[in-house]
Amino acid sequence: MASIFSRIVNGEIPAHKIAETDDYLAFLDAFPVVKGHTLVIPKQEIDYLFDLDDELYAGLMKFAKQIAPAIEKAIPCQRIGVSVIGLEVPHAHVHLIPLNSMADMNFNNKLKMSQEELAEVAAHIRSFL
Repeated sequence: MASIFSRIVNGEIPAHKIAETDDYLAFLDAFPVVKGHTLVIPKQEIDYLFDLDDELYAGLMKFAKQIAPAIEKAIPCQRIGVSVIGLEVPHAHVHLIPLNSMADMNFNNKLKMSQEELAEVAAHIRSFL
């Protein structure tokens, strides 16, 4: 069965996309820990980040590096934090999280944002790409 991220890639589930290439996709986390929390994934479904081959892994990080400055311009923050947990969805992914304090990286606290709010945030981030 395809992961939820593969279903997003295939257009079966909607997402608030930030950027996309043939190999990678960045989209807002539907359950963000802070406003602007973005997920960056390879389109190829591979469960564990460190199972990616070197080229796909390096490309994922390069793609994330291109997205981070746009998030930082759109969402007031001190920096963009990076987290790789990889337990909740069996599809390699990187979290890009606007940080003003270490508390912003608390995955136990989720924001409740409407689809309209998420769409506005995604559009604002895209405007800086």
